[in-house]
Amino acid sequence: MLILTRRLGESIIIEDNIKITVIDINKQQIKLGIDAPKHITINREEIAKKVIDGNQLLPASTTVKTTKK
Repeated sequence: MLILTRRLGESIIIEDNIKITVIDINKQQIKLGIDAPKHITINREEIAKKVIDGNQLLPASTTVKTTKK
């Protein structure tokens, strides 16, 4: 894991097309602005985990009807 220190208004660049900027800093919260191409999906970690868990549970909870001939 790369750990960087940034101040309010400072940014980091990932590749040539993703820019992450520190927008605001409060006591318990940091606001980040992310500028990235529209084809790149950006999710908070807890949302991404729910999507992954949901996709893994989907086949097990899906009922498939079969017909004997």
